[in-house]
Amino acid sequence: MRQSTYDTGTDELEKALLISLVTDKVKRSGADPQHSIDELASLAETAGVAVVDTIMQNLEVPDKKYFVGKGKVQEVLELAEKTGATTAIFDQELSGSQVRNLEQALDMKIIDRTQLILDIFAGRAKTREGILQVELAQLSYLLPRLSGHGVNLSRLGGGIGTRGPGETKLETDRRHIRDRITELKRQLETVTAHRSLHRERRRKVGAVQVALVGYTNAGKSTLLRQLTEADVLVEDKLFATLDPTSRSLELPSGKEIIITDTVGFIQNLPHDLVAAFRATLEEAGEADLLLHVVDTSSPMRERQMKVVEEVLQQLGAGGKPTLIVYNKIDLSSEDALSLLTGGPDTIRVNAFIEQDMTQLREAIEDRILGDTIQFRIPASRGDLAALVYRVGEVMDQDTEEDFLLFNVRLNPTDMEKSGRTLEPYRVEQ
Repeated sequence: MRQSTYDTGTDELEKALLISLVTDKVKRSGADPQHSIDELASLAETAGVAVVDTIMQNLEVPDKKYFVGKGKVQEVLELAEKTGATTAIFDQELSGSQVRNLEQALDMKIIDRTQLILDIFAGRAKTREGILQVELAQLSYLLPRLSGHGVNLSRLGGGIGTRGPGETKLETDRRHIRDRITELKRQLETVTAHRSLHRERRRKVGAVQVALVGYTNAGKSTLLRQLTEADVLVEDKLFATLDPTSRSLELPSGKEIIITDTVGFIQNLPHDLVAAFRATLEEAGEADLLLHVVDTSSPMRERQMKVVEEVLQQLGAGGKPTLIVYNKIDLSSEDALSLLTGGPDTIRVNAFIEQDMTQLREAIEDRILGDTIQFRIPASRGDLAALVYRVGEVMDQDTEEDFLLFNVRLNPTDMEKSGRTLEPYRVEQ
């Protein structure tokens, strides 16, 4: 576990108890509460927190006042005294009043899953866009809960839950916070317009765009580095990548495409975070091909894949051409590998085997270049000949009187981009 990056006033890690409520609704959904709290422990480790114990409570519905019930609160208090824990992290989202009641009863810092994720994002944001997006998400989350975070905001020092906007901003009145949210949205609109302009330029020059999507820690950044030799951060941590990274990738045919690494998804991804990061996540919606990277070794692989698909639907990218990349096969058991869904739109890889990366490049190329189409272009139109070479793979070229004949591998997306220009010269076969 890494040393905390927070100024907690001591060299020791902040100690926390993890608490999860299992309701009848959760049981009916088929979700695995143990996996969820294991994931919460990984999130806490990423945030630089020492988990000293976990508590799970079963109730039909959440307790309105204390979420887990008054009796369980007493149990948490006794365990905190025994372990020296000063923070309680809940695996579900709490209301402002529940936070206030729990703080008063336990005299501990109270953090829920959403706030923990937002805090990690605040620590990972490096670009201006990422910092703006995180602050917007944090303020949108905290605004309706200001009355419930009195103890958190008044404590000095630091630790999880106090990173990002800062105490001074959060202690101002709601009107000032709303003004700040409005200003952040305005600045992000400028960023969105700038990003859209870049995408439009890429479309005009016929650049093919591929996006790496997947559950957090599935290995997207590792794949980007191995495919392109990109100098990107690779860590065995949740949300190691926050700001999107785009690199040029040369395919076996010599054609160059743009491949982008995006922020990882996670179950119960905060709505405010999805909304704030929409400009960044739109990279997936604008891509010609999605590489859905899956951690094959995860026991919750199927659930994680479903979470990714649900988020993509939210972003309007649910119907995009997708290649499922079953990653980390070297860490997977034979039983796990035997259960993988096969088919033409799947591939199994170990990111550190060059042969696998070669096969992945070929698989990307097969889906990008598509069918062979013949064009008959006047020899005097050098601009159109250049366009043919730019948007597709020229298989062969011939001449016929004053015309140039091209057989080109071109996928429907590329054809759509240049269709109005090249369609009149297409030879029906």
